[in-house]
Amino acid sequence: MAVPAVGAVADVVWTDDTVVLLAVKSHQTLAALEDLVAHAPPATPVVCVQNGLANEPEVLRRFPRTYAVCVMLPCTHLEPGLVVEKSAAAPGVLDVGRVPHGTDGVTAAVSADLRRAGFESEERAEVVAWKRRKLLMNLGNGVDAAVVPGDDAEELVRRAQAEGETLFDALGLPCVSAEEDRLRRGDHLRRRDDVGGDGDGGSTWQSLTRGTASEIDYLAGEIVLLGRLNGVPTPVNAAVQALTRQLAVSGGRPRSVDAAAVLDALVTDDEGPATSR
Repeated sequence: MAVPAVGAVADVVWTDDTVVLLAVKSHQTLAALEDLVAHAPPATPVVCVQNGLANEPEVLRRFPRTYAVCVMLPCTHLEPGLVVEKSAAAPGVLDVGRVPHGTDGVTAAVSADLRRAGFESEERAEVVAWKRRKLLMNLGNGVDAAVVPGDDAEELVRRAQAEGETLFDALGLPCVSAEEDRLRRGDHLRRRDDVGGDGDGGSTWQSLTRGTASEIDYLAGEIVLLGRLNGVPTPVNAAVQALTRQLAVSGGRPRSVDAAAVLDALVTDDEGPATSR
């Protein structure tokens, strides 16, 4: 099926039923929004098909009709113009809701279109609670991208995710349970046998492998930000954020950081006492 395409937002022919799916990385959102604000009608619905929690507030500053998708989409993107779908069942699970909460005609239409395209999709009145669970899962991204795999790397992921969950609990932020997330995924995201391999990694690993900027500041960095705003130490995620960002800036080899050294030297600087194994 041929899909009409344009090279710039300025070339879009806007209609009353035009909906924007914002699918850039979080560190690219502001530039995309500047373009949208300059050309899109103010009442245009903007749907964030993105990880993290920072994109929707930025969109909501500019567009009153803001929506979010909890993205479960196993793909690999290592070459320009080539995306490899890795799920043997549905290509992904993309549940949608309005921000800050609710559903409406837009969520119904978007969800129906996604299902027609082969995705699993439901409307979620509290979609942000689902996105918080997805963020907790994404707290392993920096470790997967930067750290040598092994038991120590798994321990670092466990600590980062536990720290994030503890923070959400402390702040009273609703988050669906790991079991609810597991049940939603069900058998929809079975891995294909004919793609990928043991060295295949998540989106942050893919960014480092391509030599491009990662969105670590909006994954582990989101937990760090919430902690600092509310006086809650988040030393593990701060360490993961820093080491992943440094590897990206230096052009270092992905999965080259010693996890044992990170665990042994983990400190919180001015955020609290040192943490060691």
